[in-house]
Amino acid sequence: MERDPFKEYIKESELDTVNRGYVWSTAIGLQAVDGLKPSSYLIDTAIKNIEGKITLKEAQNLIDTYYEESPASTSDDDRTEEADKVASRIAQILSETAFSFSPLEYLSIHKRLFKGIYNHAGKMRTYNITKKEWVLDGATVVYGSASQLKATLEYDFSQEKEFSYKNLMMDEIIHHLALFISRLWQIHVFEEGNTRTTAVFFIKYLRTLGFNVTNDIFAENAWYFRNALVRANYTNLQKNIHETTEYLELFLRNLLLDEKNVLRNRTMHISGYFSEKVDIETEKVDIETKKVDIDYKKVDIGSLKFSKRTVHHIEILFDEYGYNRVFGRSDVMDLVGLKRSAVSKLISKLLETGIIEPVTGHGKGKYKFKNEV
Repeated sequence: MERDPFKEYIKESELDTVNRGYVWSTAIGLQAVDGLKPSSYLIDTAIKNIEGKITLKEAQNLIDTYYEESPASTSDDDRTEEADKVASRIAQILSETAFSFSPLEYLSIHKRLFKGIYNHAGKMRTYNITKKEWVLDGATVVYGSASQLKATLEYDFSQEKEFSYKNLMMDEIIHHLALFISRLWQIHVFEEGNTRTTAVFFIKYLRTLGFNVTNDIFAENAWYFRNALVRANYTNLQKNIHETTEYLELFLRNLLLDEKNVLRNRTMHISGYFSEKVDIETEKVDIETKKVDIDYKKVDIGSLKFSKRTVHHIEILFDEYGYNRVFGRSDVMDLVGLKRSAVSKLISKLLETGIIEPVTGHGKGKYKFKNEV
């Protein structure tokens, strides 16, 4: 995720400001699980609410009016409207104390988030699905059968309701929470919006268990959260790959215990290639004489020379976007902290060497890492 514009508010001493900063930071950060980026208008509106200049309801009305008055012309990305509206709705739900641990609450959250955006808002899917996952090198998790969604959902909720956390050590609590949320997500009740719905539901459930999850872990690591859910539900015995909650537990330890575990998407990729990347802190990389493992493949950069700083920038970008997510110049500027002119040079180098490629359908000046080099 790019730099969080609400981090300064989360550090405030004023409790209301901190809480508003937290819910907006989380709400906007969660859009990254589907590769969405809210508009600058949404961020400006959110800041007004955080500073107490407008109410949350007024903020939502402003967002709705914004798109009613200028539909389809407000952004190069036709899903920005979805990101803005869903973010404002997440902020609203996270600001409420009311909560019921039930399948109906889970369905209700999805309906509230996506009403008017998806025709199936609040409804269970009626067909089986597969999704190619970057972290699985293009493979898919086996999601719940469409014919058994209701029964599976009710079973998981009943199991959790009967479970007792009494006398458990914190490690055991976190392991169980990881199992519960990964199983709930694996059902994949809806056609779209499962991860955002699951995250919102989970945050509210954690509050009922006494956890004060008012930090920016979800905001800064939303894509990691999704990939951790994927790895918790994938097994391939032929490749000696087993489902594991270890990554999800690291995320939860940061969220619930304020630990500082390093959360890197690259460590979860089933190929393991990214662990063999160049040590940028100790080695000067001369692409003229050797090949560098940047994106899980050996990329021959020809006669160009990349400094260790440039390689570091490439690794940061790949860790954030992988093969499937699209980014633009402003994303690179925010993520690696370069000025526009330096970003233009970096992108030109990556295009020239075939590390990235331009994409269409997402507005002007959008790119993604090339999967075939």
